[in-house]
Amino acid sequence: MTQPRPKLEDPLGAFCTDTEAYLPGSTGGPLSGLSFAAKDIFDVAGHVTGGGNPDWKATHGPADKTAWVIQKLVDAGAAMVGKTHTDELTRGILGENAHYGTPTNPKVPGRVPGGSSSGSASAVAGGLVDFALGSDTGGSVRIPASFCGLIGLRPTHGRIPLDGILLQAPSYDTIGWFARDPEVFAKVGAVLFQNQIPEGLPTRLIVAEDAFEMASPEVAAALQPAVEAAKEMIGADRTERLSPVGLVEWSAQQQVLQGREAWDTAREWISQVNPRFSFWVAERYMTASSTNDAKVAKSKVERQEVIDRMDELTAGGGVVCLPTSPAPAPPLGQSLAERRDVLSRIVSLTCVAGTTGRPQISVPVAEVDGMPVGLSFLGERGSDELLISLAGKLFANLSD
Repeated sequence: MTQPRPKLEDPLGAFCTDTEAYLPGSTGGPLSGLSFAAKDIFDVAGHVTGGGNPDWKATHGPADKTAWVIQKLVDAGAAMVGKTHTDELTRGILGENAHYGTPTNPKVPGRVPGGSSSGSASAVAGGLVDFALGSDTGGSVRIPASFCGLIGLRPTHGRIPLDGILLQAPSYDTIGWFARDPEVFAKVGAVLFQNQIPEGLPTRLIVAEDAFEMASPEVAAALQPAVEAAKEMIGADRTERLSPVGLVEWSAQQQVLQGREAWDTAREWISQVNPRFSFWVAERYMTASSTNDAKVAKSKVERQEVIDRMDELTAGGGVVCLPTSPAPAPPLGQSLAERRDVLSRIVSLTCVAGTTGRPQISVPVAEVDGMPVGLSFLGERGSDELLISLAGKLFANLSD
């Protein structure tokens, strides 16, 4: 039986107001004294998982069991203080929700926090919790981390069990987290990966030339000092173009496969309920519903080509360096037409990790006109702990 949640001050609109989900942490664990929040796609026993859509919440009952990842953190001593807002069924990348509103980006009020893990990023950036859980299918931890000036990890696909979460596209879905402090971030990683965070560094750094070309000149220039610091730390580097055919083409195959899988996951519920969706979410589902099998088959071949290319580049411990996002957070309330270009460039950068199942960590290393921008490191599958170590060392290096 869950306990009632203590009164929670939330000036940022980050937390869901229609659930009292709360779990006190066990005493004496490695995360004792820390508080965290969880995106409203994670089950807490006795509470309905809302998924950012009121019709989803109205047609689902309370969870029977708490999600594996939440239980693991609570058992380690952290207190889960509440659930946070998300884009509808995680189908967004900017963090605006037509039903529940948009959490404030504490670093840049008036601009989006990034999605779909919007509330979690807002709560951490605003100091309401020490860390927070999100999910990353197409960029939903990495982009909010960049927009809100946080450390955020998309782990190796499959490393953290997806038990007890609302799925979008299971072949791409991962569970990640945010923190302001690299030591807190590493403590959470040690608990979730059930492994110590090493002291080592990658064997070499690969600077993704075509990824930096996707970024605005201002973002690329702002990130350069951190790139140089990483080069000096690692000691071996080279510049490469990741995609022989272009990152936009790499992104196109993921949009087909992820979209089709997301449609297959939700189609029965959508058909039965005819839910209320924002135009953006409805458009994504409609596009996916019309994707034919031939296009899916072609995209699967293209996906394998991306995997093979990245395996070749990073074999033997290489880590790729790239901008997390091509631009800082866009203003609130822009039209879709105004955002089409930046959205296309965002998914061109985020698709590499999603397609290949690789871990990618975003580190808050720079600002453009006072707005945070993150630098990312993408490693071999299973190198999550190494990326966390690298992020901590770079964070310390740039803070000195």
